[in-house]
Amino acid sequence: MIQGMSDTEEPESEDERRKRLRQRRMSAHRSAERVLARPGFLGTLRERLALLERAPELYNLDQPSDMYGDGVVEALEERTAGLLGKEAAAFFPTGTMAQQVALRCWAGRTGDPAVALHALAHPEVHERHALSQVSGLRPVRVTGEPRPPTAAEVRGLDEPFGTLMLELPLRDAGFLLPSWEELTEVVEAAREREAVVHFDGARLWESTVHFGRTLAEIADLADSVYVSFYKSLDGYGGAALAGPRELVEEARAWRHRYGGTAFQQFPTALSALAGLERELPRLPSYVRHARVVAAALREGFAEAGLPWARVHPAEPHTHEFQLWLPYDADVLARAAIRTAEETGTMLFPDGWDARGPGIALTEVSVRAAGLEWTADDVREAVAGFTARLTEEMKGANGAN
Repeated sequence: MIQGMSDTEEPESEDERRKRLRQRRMSAHRSAERVLARPGFLGTLRERLALLERAPELYNLDQPSDMYGDGVVEALEERTAGLLGKEAAAFFPTGTMAQQVALRCWAGRTGDPAVALHALAHPEVHERHALSQVSGLRPVRVTGEPRPPTAAEVRGLDEPFGTLMLELPLRDAGFLLPSWEELTEVVEAAREREAVVHFDGARLWESTVHFGRTLAEIADLADSVYVSFYKSLDGYGGAALAGPRELVEEARAWRHRYGGTAFQQFPTALSALAGLERELPRLPSYVRHARVVAAALREGFAEAGLPWARVHPAEPHTHEFQLWLPYDADVLARAAIRTAEETGTMLFPDGWDARGPGIALTEVSVRAAGLEWTADDVREAVAGFTARLTEEMKGANGAN
């Protein structure tokens, strides 16, 4: 019998234990006085509703409410198309639906259901094979390496494809972006193969600093672009597909078939307009400060004498990046939570993902709250975290 348990109690399952740890982590994040980012989706309902307090500055609230995609939804679509330099845009409730529709439309135009994409792209990792199971498309993996695909790989793919999908940035590889030259070469390689190019730009908004180009210049390389309104802009949800007007009109028809033309969507549309107004101009400052934070993390862990710590990429391409440490994921999670509970500072609010025996990674995001942190603040927080990590390690070794 486990110590502390009565003989009538059921032992805690692994799923229950992880759920409990996650709830404790989220509670610690909400209560922490200092964090690098406070994404809106972790807020209370009251805090989320406050996002619309400035709605009168964003749209005429005396206009009729939207019905099946008109009104404020159309205003959001026009604003998005203008920012991306495309002829038109269509609002979708989810990015998964937007991209399936886009790729399905392109397959009809090219006559080829094959979609070339990275093995770590969102449809391959997070959508339960939706491209093939729902849309009748055939994913063709360009590469599985944890980096953006190269022009040589696109040219050398040993089967034809109608569409090349590029995720910018490639989240699961560390929010990586190619250089501008590499991106233009990859697009040209697809053109040489008479394929169209679609950008999975869920986080495209924060790519301008790395590329040194405007959103419209980046989007101009692709035939169509999907963007998210909540991942970086803090909206309630929603996405948009932007491209040629004829494609977008067809996408609206498929949106209806997929059940995505909701009756009223004004709260989500207004929150997206708020994100474009408030968060979009701030993103470059987040990206630049993420580089300060990343450098300070490396310095802090080196000063703490850890065997090794890897910030990936070394200079973040966006305001998000990965941190790898050579410890068990649960030990790292407990150390991060304890640091927040005992000091009021939460350096690592996201979960830790085990990537092998004794090695794990977490994602670090820098937003408005992180702009207040100096490099010294980061190094001090690392010292507090590593002290508790050492204690957790001793406890784990003692238990074994």
